[in-house]
Amino acid sequence: MSALTAGMSIVIACTHGEPPTPPGSPSVAPLDLPVSPTPVPQPPIADAAAAFRPGLEQTREKPTASGQAFEARRDALWQAIVTDDPEGAMPFFFPLEAYEQVKDIGDPASDWRRRLVAAYKHDIHDLHAKLGDDAARARLVTLTVPGDRAGWVDPGGEWNKVGYYRVYGSKLHFSTPNRDSDQTFDVKSLISWRGEWFVVHLSAIQ
Repeated sequence: MSALTAGMSIVIACTHGEPPTPPGSPSVAPLDLPVSPTPVPQPPIADAAAAFRPGLEQTREKPTASGQAFEARRDALWQAIVTDDPEGAMPFFFPLEAYEQVKDIGDPASDWRRRLVAAYKHDIHDLHAKLGDDAARARLVTLTVPGDRAGWVDPGGEWNKVGYYRVYGSKLHFSTPNRDSDQTFDVKSLISWRGEWFVVHLSAIQ
């Protein structure tokens, strides 16, 4: 989960029916003056990225769809859709460092890059296209995560060697000037790492 790619900062749980990726396919002060250093505030995404320092392991903490770090990642995803900039959404994608610890397959880094990240970026381009002329005026309302439906996936459940929480059916709610009611985009699957939600599948599970 090294630091997250692109500042981290969104999740894919493979369904048990999916085979693992075949081989090769497919984040000095002066001594006479006492100094009390003032901590430099870190942005929420950077704070979350610290959770993926080498050696840190998964926890059983169940994530919630709240807090500055979660909201910063959510907003990064929305901004990426609006501006058609998939790299900007990488803070909300399940980090490579975590994926390498979680997945019990031959080359998790290759699977992460060639399958999961590639699908994520494709979906962001597609969602931007669906906004069409409304992209610049579309406004994020919220991201709903059905936390009551989240379940713990034990090791071995989805070609995983480390457990995690997984939840299906989250939705990005947004508004546009030409519609009276809010609209939604699916966020198919989120999984957890150390008490935080991250995207693994956006528009489709591939």
